[in-house]
Amino acid sequence: MVVVKAQRRVSARIQEKQREEKQREEKLRLVKRRVDLLTDEIIGNNGAAVDDGDVDDEEKSTINAFSKSNKRGRKVKDAENVEKEEEVEEEKLEKGKVSVESTSSGAELVDGNVVNFAEKSDHAKVKETLRLFNKYYLQGVQEEEQRCCRIVEVDSKASKKSNKSKSKKGDVPEDEAKNKAKRPDLKAMMKNSEILYSAKRIGDIPGVHVGHQFYSRAEMVAVGFHSHWLNGIDYMGMSYKGDYKNYTFPLAVAIVLSGMYEDDLDNAEDVVYTGQGGHNLTGDKRQIRDQKLERGNLALKNCVDQDLPVRVIRGHDCSSSYTGKVYSYDGLYKVVKYWAEKGLSGFTVFKYRLRRLEGQPILTTNQVRFINGRVPQSLSEIRGLVCEDISGGQEAFPIPATNLVDDPPVAPTVVKISGFTYCKSMQVAKGVKLPTTAIGCDCRGNCLNSHDCSCAKLNSTDSKHYDFPYVHRDGGRLVEAKAVVFECGPKCGCGPDCINRTSQRGLKYRLEVYRTPKKGWAVRSWDFIPAGAPVCEYIGVLRRTEDLDNVCDNENNFIFDIDCLQTMRGLGGRERRLRDVSISTIYNSDRPDDQRVENTPDYCIDAGAVGNVARFINHSCEPNLFVQCVLSSHHDLKLARVVLFAADNIPPLQELTYDYGYELDSVHGPDGKVKQMVCYCGAEGCRGRLF
Repeated sequence: MVVVKAQRRVSARIQEKQREEKQREEKLRLVKRRVDLLTDEIIGNNGAAVDDGDVDDEEKSTINAFSKSNKRGRKVKDAENVEKEEEVEEEKLEKGKVSVESTSSGAELVDGNVVNFAEKSDHAKVKETLRLFNKYYLQGVQEEEQRCCRIVEVDSKASKKSNKSKSKKGDVPEDEAKNKAKRPDLKAMMKNSEILYSAKRIGDIPGVHVGHQFYSRAEMVAVGFHSHWLNGIDYMGMSYKGDYKNYTFPLAVAIVLSGMYEDDLDNAEDVVYTGQGGHNLTGDKRQIRDQKLERGNLALKNCVDQDLPVRVIRGHDCSSSYTGKVYSYDGLYKVVKYWAEKGLSGFTVFKYRLRRLEGQPILTTNQVRFINGRVPQSLSEIRGLVCEDISGGQEAFPIPATNLVDDPPVAPTVVKISGFTYCKSMQVAKGVKLPTTAIGCDCRGNCLNSHDCSCAKLNSTDSKHYDFPYVHRDGGRLVEAKAVVFECGPKCGCGPDCINRTSQRGLKYRLEVYRTPKKGWAVRSWDFIPAGAPVCEYIGVLRRTEDLDNVCDNENNFIFDIDCLQTMRGLGGRERRLRDVSISTIYNSDRPDDQRVENTPDYCIDAGAVGNVARFINHSCEPNLFVQCVLSSHHDLKLARVVLFAADNIPPLQELTYDYGYELDSVHGPDGKVKQMVCYCGAEGCRGRLF
C-alpha cells in the first residue's frame, strides 16, 4: 500500500513565479533603456504643471525638491554607451547565458527548465506596485520615528542642563527639531521610481476597477492612476501631442472630488465640478481670486470639445487612513458642458458638468459618502448567525460564525466529522522537545534603541545599521517580509508593550468566520487592516513531520509545514526571501543531517482537530496576507512561529487569504497517481488548480 502524505499548507509560492520575474526583467531591460532615452518627463508630473493657486509655499518647496530628485534619478548614459551595453546583453542572450527556447505548449525553457510565462493579471500588477509603495512608506515612517526619538532624547538631555548651556556636538540640529512632522508618503514617492503606468492614458487603468480604494493621493501617483498628489485635475500636457496627433491638448484624464471647493455640487451620477485655482488654502474652501482657463481648466474644456471621458475619484473622510481620507474610484464620466460664472465669493470660477457613463458597475457611493458594506453593530444585526463566538471567550474579541449557504445551517464548532476544538495557544505533541529558552535583551520597560537591543541586532547582518522590524504606527506594523523575524522573548527585560513583541499580542481585529458556496468556511475582518499588521498566528498541535508521514489521513488539509529553513535556502519551490540574518550565527546549518536534498521540513503544525481562527483562512493565488516565520522564545529555525500578516491595506468585509504554496502535481493518491484540486479563489490571475 502506498502511504499518502497529508496535504500541507506551506509558506512559499511556486518556483515558477520567481523564475518568471527574473526572465521578464532580463527581456525588458533593453526596452527600458530605449524608453529612458526618449523621455525627459518627471515621474509623477508628465508635463503637467502644478497649479500655483492650489499650492502654498511649503508645498511648492516640497514639489521642487521632488522634481529635482526625479530629474537626477532620470539621468541616463549617452546613446553610444547604452548601445554598447545593449550589444553586450544581446551577445549574452545569444551565447546562452540566459537560454530561452520556445516550446509547443506555450511555455519556455530557461536554463533547461520549463517555465510557464503566463502574464500576471493587471490586478496583480497593481497590488504589487502598492505593496512596494507601502514598503517604502513604512521605511519612511521608521526613519521618522527614529528621528523623533532622537529629538526626544536631546530634549530630555537639554532639560537637565541650565537654560544657558548649549547642545553638544552631535545633537539633533535645530532645524530638524523644528520640523517634527515629515511626510513618509512623499518619501515613498521619491524612492518608488517604478510607477506602474508612468505614461498617462485616457479611460480606465488596467487592474483598477470601479470601487477600488486608495488610502492616499500618493498611492494613486505610484500606480499612475492620478499623477498629482495635490491638484484635483490630472491632464496630459503638450508632450503627448506626438502620440495623439488628432487631439487638441491639454487633455484631462482624471479628477478628484474631495470637497475642496465651495461651488462643487455632487449628485453621484451627475456632478458639477469647479475648476482649479483661486481658492483659499487655509481650510475654509472659499474663493479668493478669479480662475483662469489654463492648465487643468483648459484640459477639461478640451474634453467637452472632443467628447472624451475622465476618471472620477471621490475622497471621503476615513479615520483608518494616515491621510484621514480614502479615495474611491467611481468610474468614467463624460464632461458634457462647461461655463464661467461668478462663484459664491464673487470671483469667476469655471464649472464643468459631468455625467456618469452607462453600463458601469453600480456606484459604491451613497449620498456622496463612501460605504463598502455595512459592519454589524450588534449580534442581532448579523444575518445567518450560527455561533456567537467560536473561540468560546478565549480571544479578546468574539469571533462569530455565519452560514447563509447550508440548509439547515451548521456552525464550524458543531461539525462532529472534524471534531474541531478551538485553542489560542500552541499544543505540543509527544516526542517533540522544545528548544531551550533564548537569552534575551537587557532593555528595561520598552526597547527604544535598536543599537542597544540584542534582539533587534539579530534582524540584520549589517553591524553598523540595526532596526526593529516593526514601526509603532497603528499598534505595530512589519516594515517588510523577512526570511525570519526575531522578537523579544520570555527572558528579555522589556515589557509586553515593547514594539518588538508585536506579533505576540493576540487578535487586534474583529474577525468573522463565514460559510462560502465552494470553498467551505472563510474568514473576513470587520475592521480595516493596514498593510504590515499582524492578523493572527497559525495555531494547532506541533508535531514531527515524520510522525504524520506514517499516518494515512487524506481528510486532514490543515497541516502547515514550518519551512523557515527551506525558504531561506530556496528549496522545494519556495520563494526565497532576502536573507537578512546569518543562519550560522543562530543555528548550525552545516550539520550532516542538514545536508540532505529532500525539502520536507522537520516539524509542522496540525490544526485538523485543534486550532484557532487561522485554520479557516482560505487559499488565493493573489492573496492579501503573507506568511512570516517569527522566533521569540527560542532561536531554532525549525520550530519558528508561523504568523499571518497583511500584505495590503485590507478594507472591512474583504475575505482574508494567503497562498498555500502547493507546487502543481505535488500531491499523489493511494494509487501513486497525481491528484488535482480545482482552485476557487476567484482571483484574476488564478492558476486554476490548488495543486
